[in-house]
Amino acid sequence: VQLQASGGGLVQAGYSLRLSCAASERTFSWYAMGWFRQAPGKEREFVAKISVNGGSTYYADSVKGRFTISRDNAKNTVYLQMNSLKPEDTAVYYCAADPKLIDLRVGGGVDYWGKGTQVTVSS
Repeated sequence: VQLQASGGGLVQAGYSLRLSCAASERTFSWYAMGWFRQAPGKEREFVAKISVNGGSTYYADSVKGRFTISRDNAKNTVYLQMNSLKPEDTAVYYCAADPKLIDLRVGGGVDYWGKGTQVTVSS
């Protein structure tokens, strides 16, 4: 599965961005999807994940209430709506795919990673 993330950019604190991640295969609906991020000098961290049918979502405490993950299986795309952005949200954001929702975690052995998209939030 090839994943292509887009939608990053430079915004001021308090503004919103929506990231998209398009998958190359029609089997997209077989995969749980997730978003991770990595800030300069820091380790990659989990942000959010969603089950294959979109019925279950999970978030890191740091983004809960501000970010929303969703998916459109007809378009082979997963989204990350990011509201009330903070400077500490600045990072490269990566989408990920795995048949098992439980494996979408740091150290979980994620099967597929996309190239990242940079999000920069200025104060």
